[in-house]
Amino acid sequence: MLGGAGLLLGVATAPAQAAEVSFATHCVPPAGIDPVDGTTKVEITAPATAKVGDTVDVVWKFVQAASKNPDIIDLPANSVQPSGTLKAAGAQTAGIAMQGPRENPAIPKGGEMKLSDMKGTLKLTAPGEVTLTPDAYTVNAMSTDTKCTPKETVQKAATIQVSAGSGGTSSTSATPTATASQSASPTDSATATASASASASPSDGTGQTDFTGKEVQVPYACKTPIGDKNATSPVQINAKKDGGSFDLTVQFKKSVMNSPADIPADSVKPSMEVVLGGADKGTVHVEGPTNSSAIKSGDPIEIPDLTGTYKPGASGSSTLSPGVLTIKALGTTTTCTPTKTEVSLTLDTSEQASGASGGSSTSGGSSSGGDSGSGGLAETGSGDHGALKALGLVAGTAILLGAAVFTFLPGRRTR
Repeated sequence: MLGGAGLLLGVATAPAQAAEVSFATHCVPPAGIDPVDGTTKVEITAPATAKVGDTVDVVWKFVQAASKNPDIIDLPANSVQPSGTLKAAGAQTAGIAMQGPRENPAIPKGGEMKLSDMKGTLKLTAPGEVTLTPDAYTVNAMSTDTKCTPKETVQKAATIQVSAGSGGTSSTSATPTATASQSASPTDSATATASASASASPSDGTGQTDFTGKEVQVPYACKTPIGDKNATSPVQINAKKDGGSFDLTVQFKKSVMNSPADIPADSVKPSMEVVLGGADKGTVHVEGPTNSSAIKSGDPIEIPDLTGTYKPGASGSSTLSPGVLTIKALGTTTTCTPTKTEVSLTLDTSEQASGASGGSSTSGGSSSGGDSGSGGLAETGSGDHGALKALGLVAGTAILLGAAVFTFLPGRRTR
């Protein structure tokens, strides 16, 4: 009977084992909040034994996070999402991208962070002992990241004894695959951005025309009429093939803001220069429409999708990354320059006459301004009503709105 049950399981993995480790941790919250040193306690669950070829599930449970919720704002339920890296060593070496759902109870100011369990998968490639050790992790709360890294050598938390033989797949879970780097994704349904950048191949014979990019966290240095600010915003670049060119759509995720004052119609105008790399060089100008109607004080502000046309100037594999963001509002200009670039989309391109290589593909266009449900702005801190405090010194001056709105007042996306 036991033998028959084993055959039905179809995967030669032993029951899961769980082990807890703790390690000193240094956490860097969003700009304006002091770093925190604390202790992280983690429980790792993984099979005790498996075979080469098996894909095993691994679970990272937070017994204790290193940092608490700062005394700034109460975090509502389901607003916090963890992601991180679990190191595999021994018979094989890998960085396992881990991610948990955006699920948490309401967390008061100064309260203990309650983080969901993170999950990942590892495909076993060599016989022997494979150890699993927690590494850096990121806590994303309402579109802001707190990055935590070990301050000491972390002890292994689990060991898998891998035997030779052709294994199966122990899970069909769509959790992140092994990779050496990771970053948190702030969208509720996001997959780990630790995966490789989205790649599109229009010449693969499938007739594919729509290509979805990877959501990337872009750190910006912003020059505003009231001074300099550092900001981070999640950005995604998508493309639709049109002949030899591509219609681009740039989306800013989870960065909706509440207006500190009445904003008249047609007064806020965003644009961006998408940076080309790989085979092609130069930039592509994309822009969005101005706000079609007046925005009342306290109402949410959304940046619509930024659109433009990319005409390739070279043949090969070309990359697209978020570039300089410009926001014009009420006669003021805020310019935000990425301090670090990351590829959002990779396309197989064919050189077109008067294409972009080395120059600018400037045939940009505005979207019709419909509510896409996503869109936003570079942001610097927590949202909701608590964020109004950040505008205490500037919100009363309407002429500074162009700077204040886009660098000081992030808020939650309305649902």
